[in-house]
Amino acid sequence: MISKLKRTCAEAAAIAVVSAATSLGSQPGQAHERESAKPVFEHALPNVPGKSLIAVVVRYAPGGKSPAHHHAGSAFIYAYVLTGEVRSRVGDEPAKVYRAGESFFEEPGAHHRMSENASESEPASLLAVFIVDGQDRPLTVPDPDAARP
Repeated sequence: MISKLKRTCAEAAAIAVVSAATSLGSQPGQAHERESAKPVFEHALPNVPGKSLIAVVVRYAPGGKSPAHHHAGSAFIYAYVLTGEVRSRVGDEPAKVYRAGESFFEEPGAHHRMSENASESEPASLLAVFIVDGQDRPLTVPDPDAARP
């Protein structure tokens, strides 16, 4: 009797572990990946002393997102959606979905409240072009209370 009880408990525990592992998988609507950002170009602007132009490709997996953040204080940013659809909310403006070929900008000191892939099934990417004081780093600072996906 005790042996049968132990086996039943062991089976129940195994089912619970498998169920938990399955629920942590990469199913749509589950845990979302962070974005990846890769600098692809940087150069001092010869006709604007002290300023640099930096280009960064940001890639979002399906359902991927960035935590709310600010950029370097001197940064003016032009963002161009390369692939997919990106949902963005800057400052107090409403969230908007930008599709491949569309663009938006951020003024210096803007609060980027939302930046995420608008799709749960397709990847998305954008090119972020920063015009920034040459030594103003880091380029992106997550909000202190931003939840990590």
